[in-house]
Amino acid sequence: MTYREIDISNSPRKAHFEHFRHAPNPHVGLTVDVDVTEFARLCKEKGWSFYLAFIRIAAQAANAVPELRRRIRGEQVLEYASCDTSHIELLENGAYCYCTLRHDPARSWEDYMRYAAAQRERARAGASIEEEADVESLYFISTIPWLHYRDFSQPNYGPDSSNPAITWGKYEPDYRGRLMMPVSLLAHHSLVDGINIAAFYENLNLCLKHILTPNI
Repeated sequence: MTYREIDISNSPRKAHFEHFRHAPNPHVGLTVDVDVTEFARLCKEKGWSFYLAFIRIAAQAANAVPELRRRIRGEQVLEYASCDTSHIELLENGAYCYCTLRHDPARSWEDYMRYAAAQRERARAGASIEEEADVESLYFISTIPWLHYRDFSQPNYGPDSSNPAITWGKYEPDYRGRLMMPVSLLAHHSLVDGINIAAFYENLNLCLKHILTPNI
């Protein structure tokens, strides 16, 4: 994966980076209800897996925020040109495995859905929790489709873990009949602030609107 090194010493966030870099719990997370009414309808009409389709939406939204593409490697901060995803796939025995998806923005939606479905079957057959790609470059994706939750405490792999984690739950109709789905984002506060988290959710809404245009 292509990346560049960020010179934190000349960044306006230098002090903020150092402050949270050594905190015992440096991660920041938020859960927001996202309107997926038309997107859910589109997936049903086209016979798409909602889960696999929304993974692409989430990756698009995250990749549009440079701070979410940044990772801590030792004393370095790297910014990837784009990041792929590793998501969980439920297995018949109740356990789960990991599945890596590449996110080429030039790939059509129909081609992406065929590719993602094939990767899903391949991952389930292997039933492994070993990552197939450069782990550092990935977004970690999961879902809790049985619950519409209000908050979610994400697991992380310690203070140096800087891969953003994106999780969503069950969508349910609100008082207007709109289908609302809780979407959670966890990120390293040394790299990501509230304004960047807000940008991610704004991008989610924009990506959802874009796919509903006649040009997809």
